[in-house]
Amino acid sequence: MRIFGKGRHRPSASWRQATDRAFTLIGDGRYEDAGALLTRAADLEPWLSESWFNLALLHKFRHDWEQARAAGLRAVALLEREAGAPDWWNVGIAATALQDWPLARRAWQAYGLRVPGGVTAAGEPAGMDLGSAAVRLSPEGEAEVVWGRRLDPARIEVLSIPLPSSGRRWGEVVLHDGVPHGERTTAAGHSYPVFDEIELWAPSPVPTWVVLLEAAAEADRDALEQLAADAGFAAEDWSSSVRLLCRMCSESRMPSDEGDGEHLDPHDHSEPGHPGPLGHRTDGQLWVPERECGLAAPASLVRGLLDGWVADSPDSRDWRDLEEVC
Repeated sequence: MRIFGKGRHRPSASWRQATDRAFTLIGDGRYEDAGALLTRAADLEPWLSESWFNLALLHKFRHDWEQARAAGLRAVALLEREAGAPDWWNVGIAATALQDWPLARRAWQAYGLRVPGGVTAAGEPAGMDLGSAAVRLSPEGEAEVVWGRRLDPARIEVLSIPLPSSGRRWGEVVLHDGVPHGERTTAAGHSYPVFDEIELWAPSPVPTWVVLLEAAAEADRDALEQLAADAGFAAEDWSSSVRLLCRMCSESRMPSDEGDGEHLDPHDHSEPGHPGPLGHRTDGQLWVPERECGLAAPASLVRGLLDGWVADSPDSRDWRDLEEVC
């Protein structure tokens, strides 16, 4: 993001040239070279808040949170408007990464968000009640969009069971960027932003398992999901919840429940025999008893959950090939 002319004086041609070149290098992943140019730009125009905003942005891309906080604070000190500046949001992300909760609270308030006075035992802001959102895990790799609960403007607790390729687990907390890339809508008309993960903020001790189920009906599948939830953990039918999207579709406005039922999602790029709705359909059938299921539960509990699920209806349920995958 390059903003010229927000201050009282127009930045010099040398500043603009250095900044433009720096962002080209950032796009190529050449952060060290970009940093040298942005440092030069800040030396040329130290009074310009954008000089420090751009440096803070670079340090955020590099996950250098101490430097991001320092540059961000210099940027906000030079701001001419009191609220709503993206400079404050970047300060909030850096402060959250560093667990500098007083600064994070100050940043969100300065941006214009209401921050209740409550705090957790660790001093984190509590009670912001930002609801649900989706987060794109590993956005530069094998990206996967999952659902979660927003703890504050920069963190989401993952409530879906991610695929093992993401390297993430159910219950983990990830730090995320402030600008959504995409949106998910529901049949009820609600829409939810999709944020990009920046990094893992808090790991989960709960492993991820994959198991093949024989579930005669959807109610059998639902019973396992409820059983896991009642135990304080999670089960997710990957056969129906996973769909493969190209990047353009993933970053657009997409219905969250497409691909289920009788109508295939035209944006679903899965193939027969692979994960996704197309891979689990057969001619004329809307339900296939064999289901690939993700489970998030401790090793000491997972087999007991599955055995208990089968014991409740042995004629319509079975499981096999349990494997820990993450």
